[in-house]
Amino acid sequence: MKKKETMSEQDSDPAMSTLFVHGGIDGDERTGAVSVPIYQTSTYRQNGINENRGYEYSRTGNPTREALEKLIAELEGGTHGFAFASGMAAITAVIMLFQTGDRFLVSSNVYGGTFRVLDKVFRNFGIEFRTVDTSDLGQLEKGFDPSVKAIIVESPTNPLLQITDIGAAASIAKKHGALTIVDNTFMTPYLQRPLELGADIVVHSATKYLGGHSDLIAGLAVVADRDLGERLHFIQNATGGILEPFDSWLLIRGIKTLGVRMDRHVENALVIAHALERHHAVKTIYYPGLESSSGYEINRRQAKAPGAILSFVLADGYDVGRFCKGVKLITFGESLGGVESILTHPATMTHAAIPSEIRQKVGIVDNLVRLSVGIEDTDDLLHDLEKAFEASRV
Repeated sequence: MKKKETMSEQDSDPAMSTLFVHGGIDGDERTGAVSVPIYQTSTYRQNGINENRGYEYSRTGNPTREALEKLIAELEGGTHGFAFASGMAAITAVIMLFQTGDRFLVSSNVYGGTFRVLDKVFRNFGIEFRTVDTSDLGQLEKGFDPSVKAIIVESPTNPLLQITDIGAAASIAKKHGALTIVDNTFMTPYLQRPLELGADIVVHSATKYLGGHSDLIAGLAVVADRDLGERLHFIQNATGGILEPFDSWLLIRGIKTLGVRMDRHVENALVIAHALERHHAVKTIYYPGLESSSGYEINRRQAKAPGAILSFVLADGYDVGRFCKGVKLITFGESLGGVESILTHPATMTHAAIPSEIRQKVGIVDNLVRLSVGIEDTDDLLHDLEKAFEASRV
């Protein structure tokens, strides 16, 4: 595939909604196809020794994956993008940038998979981590010692939706010679661009909003500078956890509608959150779009909108198991970010890998549920929730 100019090379300031459709490598120059072709190949014909046409082997580079990688780099404002077989493959590759004796500071209610890979895999190689409330900049500052080489931040966190001032956190990390890694899965580059706020690396579970249709597993990473890009590309090629061409194509297709989907997701989430905030069956609600949220003002400053994930604790007298069984229109299951609404029980699902005492300490209690608000009609969603509340009363 003949390489075309990226949108950033054609236009100094295209709108985000335009980049979703035309960013990265836009279509196919040779045939005029408006959709990037799926190059379903493992290898490439070479002209001779050290003579190729830009591609040698699809683990190292594939035109369809390259189009996706250029797209996500452009959307996040980074120098290099990388596509992996899952979000966990992406964060794992990023952690591989570090070495024995290095330590991370990690948001205290981070996604359970990130906690697990640090706790059960990388500790075996002498890479340590410590959880800290990154929304409390004083605590973050106190967490540093010479061994800390990076912070891993979720903002909002999964599942308690705590907000970290990314710019301030990145400044603290930089002062200590450490990198800032931000998981931007919940927000997407449409709502938040961490690299512009001072982060060094952004990761996504692209399975979620970027894909948007619960039909693929993928991970993405974007870096702010070329040196990091070269190092991460070496790791991607050496370890081989790459995204296949067909899923790369599916992800490009999903991103084209990201803006219109996210607008509807956020619109619906605000309606649901305000209704649940007043509901007698809800003891506590976590959503940065509510003025009662501690992170409301910071999120307004650093993000376009509060996203579409909310969590809430059922009040006394309501059984969480019955509630999860009681939803019918809303899917009870793992994951988030699809067009359909998905309800999750973090303590037994997404965060089961975190020891119970840690879960309880940070607030991931047993009667907490997380709701990824989809694009359905809000009246139907509210009716489904009401029926589940009625079914869960004890």
